Formats: sequence, C-alpha cells, structure tokens
Amino acid sequence: MSATLFVGLGRMGAPMARRHAAAFPTRVYDVFPDAVSAVAAASEAEPVADLAREGEAIDVVILMLPTSRHVEDALRGPDGVLQRLRPGSLVIDMGSSEPSSTRALAADAAALGIDYVDAPVSGGIAKAETGELTIMVGGEQAPVERARPHLETVGASIVHVGPAGAGHAAKALNNLVSAANIAVATEAVIVAKHYGIEPSTMVEVLNASTGMSQATQVKFPQHILPGSYASRFAYDLMLKDMGIARRMADEVGFSPVTAAAFETLADGRASLGDDPDHTEIARVYERATGITIDEGHAA
Repeated sequence: MSATLFVGLGRMGAPMARRHAAAFPTRVYDVFPDAVSAVAAASEAEPVADLAREGEAIDVVILMLPTSRHVEDALRGPDGVLQRLRPGSLVIDMGSSEPSSTRALAADAAALGIDYVDAPVSGGIAKAETGELTIMVGGEQAPVERARPHLETVGASIVHVGPAGAGHAAKALNNLVSAANIAVATEAVIVAKHYGIEPSTMVEVLNASTGMSQATQVKFPQHILPGSYASRFAYDLMLKDMGIARRMADEVGFSPVTAAAFETLADGRASLGDDPDHTEIARVYERATGITIDEGHAA
C-alpha cells in the first residue's frame, strides 16, 4: 500500500506529522533518530531509519525543513528521494524556502512526471498542535487539489496564492510584516515610556486604536511585557525569512521600509544570546536605548 513520507520532525513538524498520521498511512524521518522515535511512539506513524531506502512505496512526500538547502538535500542529495519516486507522485514543501529554489525543484519534479506544491504555514506550534494553521499554497491547480486533503489535516485556512514558489513568497512577506510590526510597536512603547507612559498602558492604547496588530494583541501581552520570550519561533528563522523577503523586494527596486527593518534586526542580532526567540526583537531596542519595557528582565 502506498504511503506518505513526512520528512522533518522539529518543533512544527512533529505535531504536524502526528496529525497527518491520524488520517493517512504515514512514514516519518528526521536526521535526529530520537525525534523519529518520539513521533512514532505518540502516533500511528511508522519510523524510517534510512532516507536512502525510501521512494518506491511512497506516493506523497511532505517536507517540513528549515531552509531550501535542507529541502534540496532531501530531494536531490546523495540520499535524496526525488529520483526514486514514481511518476504521478506528489511533493509538498511546507517549510520556509527560497521561491527561486522552489521553482527550480518544481521544474525538476515536472520533468520526472511528479507534482510539486509549496505550502508553507503560519500560526506557530500551538496551531500546529490543534490543526489550525494557515497554509499559503503555490502550484498548479490540479496538484494543489491533490494536496488539499493532506493540508487539511494540519490547516484551518488554506489559500492558493499562485504558481510554484508563490506560497514561499507569501510566507516570507508575511513574516516580514509580522517582525516589522513587533519592531515598530516596540519603538512606540519605548518612546511612550520615555514620555511617562507605562508599556502596558501604551499597548492597551494600541489595541483599542488603529495601531493594533497581532504583535500588540498577542506578542506583547504573552511574551514581551512578561519577559517570557517563549513564542517558540526562533529569531534566526525569522531573520532568515526576512532575508528572503528583502531579496524579493530588491527586485522591485523601491522597498525602504523592508530594507530598514531587515538591517535593524540583522544588526541587532549580535546583542542577543544563543537561540533567541523572535519576540526578543524587543530586547534589541531595550539594549540600544537602555529603556526597559518588560516586567521580567533588565535591558
């Protein structure tokens, strides 16, 4: 019987794989064997020890990997599965990849008679666990419809945004806006405190006014003001996505806000420690100004 191969069992991939395995026969693989064992023990998924042996009994491959390089290795590398898949198979890349790499991989897959869909997600670990992710899908209509039942195991909102690579473009641009919202809200809160307005009060004003955003509604009250910084989405992954968006925007020729946001947060990374959370954007501003806005840490 054919099955789905789910590759990438990190913070997002593990709950997604568990949910997928409840609906479809699923084999799971990760470069970390403990991650494979944990998902297999907590679900109906079948563990895979060697990616090089997978392919012929697989009709769908789902990838939840951190970068285009990891995706390219999984598909084209020495142990890559693309050449071993049968014509008529389907590849779904659900990580955050470079649109140009995605388009090239989609062309390679098409030459082999294999459908390719990029379907990155938004919503974080909490929504991965509940199956309520937003999914931005790129690809031709027929492959997208083939992918939809698989995407519905983890997503509540599935939007077909355009051709191959468009899903990854939309994801990078979404994360650019998300990070920039945290940054500009932090600037406002820092300046507000300088003028005698408490951070929580300024956030309350923003949330009752036109400055409201997901950053002020969720990130500030849950992670920044308490000083927990525990959204579980890494600063470095956020910066990676912003870099993709920056390169895309450079092709347009006029993107000053994108450039300023990326450069500010890229330069500010040096002020943070190992593996910071992306909500620690606020700490970049605290350390640059000496003004503390969270209740749990000093600048």
